[in-house]
Amino acid sequence: MNRTRIKFCGLMRGEDVQCAIDLGVDAIGLVLTRKSRRFIEPAVARALHDLLPPFVTAVALLMDDEPDWVEHVIEVLQPDLLQFHGSEDAAFAEQFDRPYLKAVPMASVSDVAAFARTHPRARGFLLDSHASGGVGGTGSSFDWTRVPRDLGRPLVLAGGLDAGNVAAAITQVRPHAVDVSSGIESAPGAKDPRRMRDFVAAVREAGH
Repeated sequence: MNRTRIKFCGLMRGEDVQCAIDLGVDAIGLVLTRKSRRFIEPAVARALHDLLPPFVTAVALLMDDEPDWVEHVIEVLQPDLLQFHGSEDAAFAEQFDRPYLKAVPMASVSDVAAFARTHPRARGFLLDSHASGGVGGTGSSFDWTRVPRDLGRPLVLAGGLDAGNVAAAITQVRPHAVDVSSGIESAPGAKDPRRMRDFVAAVREAGH
């Protein structure tokens, strides 16, 4: 059984990035869309990226942003992976010639497999609880029985996860990775070290 990877999203402070590193988190999400209250400027994101050791992935989260802005983010940040969280189609996502994840707004999408077929080159799909047009980080979950078992590409489970429910989510869904933002915060964008530690411990104790 492959272990479940962990992504901490919406990091805005160096001390939170360092805590994530110390806990052995696999990826950090940096929010580069102004639609989010966790937005940081590309230069700030680059400074946080520069703290990362080898094999920890920096993910740039974008949402229905202009192509010129996405290009600017790529130039400044040099992210390892893009995460498109809005209504971006495959042609939009692929024009930047970078590996990307596509977020699936589970409150609006009834057929995940059909949605996935519209993004044949996505490296994976992040299943979040928001509706189409909404941003993540709401702290709300969705019905995990709706997650397909045989999509053929990695699934990242997000939406309302915290130390109290992530083990059950992993046991039920068996995702490639779990993604958490508000579930490890004391305030939007301010991560709480204890909640971060408890979340990682819960994932590891799930035994997957």
